[in-house]
Amino acid sequence: MNFTSELRDSYAEVTADGRLNMVAAPQLREFIGNLITDGSPRIVLNLEKTSFMDSSGLGALIGCLKAARQAGGDLRIAGVTPQVRMVLQLTSMDKVLAPYATVEEAFSND
Repeated sequence: MNFTSELRDSYAEVTADGRLNMVAAPQLREFIGNLITDGSPRIVLNLEKTSFMDSSGLGALIGCLKAARQAGGDLRIAGVTPQVRMVLQLTSMDKVLAPYATVEEAFSND
């Protein structure tokens, strides 16, 4: 799994490319944690290149959401693939971490 970030006007966009599984989950937590520590607690995670997510990946998303909110920000997800959407729906986590169609829409109403 490869993570990249780009700072936007009011948030950081993180792109996750690959499989978000038990191997990649700790990497995502560390990557997002570093962004928050560096002063970017408003984050949009772009998942359009994420081909697979398991329960470890879901746990990492929730951990990152909690960390961002504790820092006074938020974590939002965008570009969700069908497999990732299915995991979110089966666990009802799409109610907690609502997916946005595009990165730009994620913080557009704030």
